[in-house]
Amino acid sequence: MTRMLALFPLLLLSGCSDKHYWLFDPKGPIASAELHYMILDVLVMLVVIIPVTALTIWVLWRYRAAAQARHEPGWAHSNVLEFVVWGVPLVIVAILGYYSYVGIHAVNPYGPEVLAKKSVVETTRQGIAPLEVDVISTDWQWLFVYPKLHIASANELVVPTHVPVHFRLTSTTVTNNFFIPQLVGQIYAMPGMRTKQAMIADHTGEYHGLAATLSGPGFSWMDFKVKALNEQQFGQWVAGVKGAKAQLTYAAFDKFAQPTVNTSGKSVYFANVQPGLFKHVIQEVKAGKVYPTPYAFTENMQAPEFTERTN
Repeated sequence: MTRMLALFPLLLLSGCSDKHYWLFDPKGPIASAELHYMILDVLVMLVVIIPVTALTIWVLWRYRAAAQARHEPGWAHSNVLEFVVWGVPLVIVAILGYYSYVGIHAVNPYGPEVLAKKSVVETTRQGIAPLEVDVISTDWQWLFVYPKLHIASANELVVPTHVPVHFRLTSTTVTNNFFIPQLVGQIYAMPGMRTKQAMIADHTGEYHGLAATLSGPGFSWMDFKVKALNEQQFGQWVAGVKGAKAQLTYAAFDKFAQPTVNTSGKSVYFANVQPGLFKHVIQEVKAGKVYPTPYAFTENMQAPEFTERTN
């Protein structure tokens, strides 16, 4: 019921789009918790907005010139009004503060409490270690390295359902924002630094991942596919990637990380990933490694420098 109430305002935006209400269709406990606390915030704020709107309309109607309402020029103070004016905001701030504290800890990227809830643990595959994925953003692609499986995929993240996924994130160039609206909230990927994120996918399916921070001329195409597969399908995908011809040494990564706009949404797979690649990328960036962007990239999408560096 509360979710339906939260969706009601979207009717006002129905002319803008007929799909992509990702935030209101979560497919994992992290995204579900974020939606839960967002709805709570909206409902608490409606406690203010609805009475204020109604009272404003009532005052305008009651005290219009034609109504000839009673005039009391000697009135100066009301304890009831003082209580309402100060008491209601204090209560609302206290409620929002409490739920903000609880909500932040529930989806904390470095240890989301929601993943430890009994209802989530019971649906998680028992005895299976979390899947570790290293996320490296470049200008303007995403590389997902599976260090324990020694494989990697570009612009396509594949995960098994009901298994915790632990991310480590970094960037080779500017700061990017890793975001899968139906599974997990935003987290920065920053050059020379490492951040973390975690999630579980509850349902098989294909979802949309994107860069949520403007990062240059290839930003509009810096999306990636997210596929949540059952155990058997994920095993088959891993076996297929292990048979890929392309291998990912640091030299191969250095070539991959050159400025490239992925206009076609192309996915690339790598086998035999060099151990320690994620840490090596961070060390190189901290040592001053840069990937210069040709000037024409930002000036003309018809320029040879742009078309030659697109997938």
